[in-house]
Amino acid sequence: MKIIVLAGGLSTERDVSLCSGAGICRTLRERGHKAILLDVFLGLPDAPENLEDVFDLPDGNLGIAENISTTEPDIEAVKASREDKSDCFLGPNVIELCRMADISFLGLHGGVGEDGRLQAAFDILGIRYTGPDSLGNALAMDKSVTKQIFQLNHIPTPEGTWLYKKSKDKPLSEFGLSLPVVVKPCSGGSSIGVYICNTEAEYRDAIEKSFQNETCVIIEKYIRGREFACGIIDGKALPVIEIIPKSGFFDYANKYQAGGSEEICPANIPDEVAAKMMKATERAFRALKLNVYSRADFLLDEDGNIYCLEVNTLPGMTAASLLPKEAAAVGISYGDLCEMIIEKSLDARYR
Repeated sequence: MKIIVLAGGLSTERDVSLCSGAGICRTLRERGHKAILLDVFLGLPDAPENLEDVFDLPDGNLGIAENISTTEPDIEAVKASREDKSDCFLGPNVIELCRMADISFLGLHGGVGEDGRLQAAFDILGIRYTGPDSLGNALAMDKSVTKQIFQLNHIPTPEGTWLYKKSKDKPLSEFGLSLPVVVKPCSGGSSIGVYICNTEAEYRDAIEKSFQNETCVIIEKYIRGREFACGIIDGKALPVIEIIPKSGFFDYANKYQAGGSEEICPANIPDEVAAKMMKATERAFRALKLNVYSRADFLLDEDGNIYCLEVNTLPGMTAASLLPKEAAAVGISYGDLCEMIIEKSLDARYR
């Protein structure tokens, strides 16, 4: 198959996305596919005259993938580096190449790419893509909407609320909350912009910092507990994986720097607790109108209560990412997982 692997973009998870995309592209090429890695924002300005020749590039354009950083990327520098200086999210030749491909594998994380807008545009343009539909992506990206859907469908989630800038000075007591709390972006991922606040000063500082880049933030009761994730493919949950950060919580640095965390799959928890997480994952998948695949994140407190924090509709797909490790626990290799995502996406929308 001719496959464009889309990565990069302009979200704070840009570098993570390029790392995921490189792994996907490399594996698909090893399996005989004509896969090409493409930065959705920077595009391919120096494409050959015959655009079809791109699929025969000997290196698959893998040179654009850089080593993952433990700090957030400089998005303004990325914008400035684009040759045509256009503010269009889709870079040179991106649409044309995606239309030529049999399917576009979305290796994007966060922002445009995981919030449903790109999927909706591709639907209009007749471009085939992997992963959930636009509606499911949009619902899952907005954590305030996700929280309401969880509550309506009796999916356990931390007590909390969402806050707009005009209400940022209101005391926590007005929302029925008290310290400690967690402040995090309404959208986004990789634990960027997540603050654990134990004092009023920490809370006020987190709110001020959050509203520099966000119009809406989530405030949740802080749950002290162990961290888990549960992937799902085609509506069926995979084994639960536990994430043990070397320090603090599973933030951006612990996720992507070498040795930042330890992952155990299947998780060392009672079978009934694992079953609850898997069932909650499947219920969240259905409630958010998702298809193909995703990954839910959980906390388990000292009393054995589980809390679903969010659902990632395009979870990390490096060979060392959580979803591939869960798949490996049931005998699905990384390469098989990549091809399974393609097949399930084709089944969901195009067959």
